[in-house]
Amino acid sequence: MPENDRPLPSPHTLKHRLGRAAWGLVQGTVFRWSPRPLFGWRRFLLGLFGARLDARARVYPRAKIWAPWNLEMDAWATLADDVDCYCVDRITIGRRATISQYSYLCGATHDFERASRPLTPMPITIGPRAWIAADVFVGPGVTIGEGTVVGARSSVFGDLPAWKVCVGSPAKPVRDLEIIDDQG
Repeated sequence: MPENDRPLPSPHTLKHRLGRAAWGLVQGTVFRWSPRPLFGWRRFLLGLFGARLDARARVYPRAKIWAPWNLEMDAWATLADDVDCYCVDRITIGRRATISQYSYLCGATHDFERASRPLTPMPITIGPRAWIAADVFVGPGVTIGEGTVVGARSSVFGDLPAWKVCVGSPAKPVRDLEIIDDQG
């Protein structure tokens, strides 16, 4: 067997697997069944499992979080219903950033050049005021800049700069984003 084909040990300890099993029970019951306005209750549950959430972060009841201890959300950051947050590594969501429904934050890949295809966790950072529109795939190791809007159904495989509108697969900047102050 060539050197790079030897299986690597699992990155998931028994403690990690037991934590995910316990979280799965909580997430599938009291988290998911909680009424939509009970953001504080869901923050509390996520915090019990090690998530670092600002007291104003919003996680909707049908959001799916794989390992809450790897999730960090700033004030008014939002994970909408039906978001899949596969946080094998750290996923950080900045202040006022929104992750819209059906989006997938994929915090790991596999080393396909090894026969055992070991899991390779990689962090994701979503900058402040970014908006990830509906059904967007965000790949492992990606950083999305402050204020960037990623259009619906886009796929993000590399970093995106701040204050841009980005669309496509792979997502690319198509124009600058200039915010109009409509608050007076």
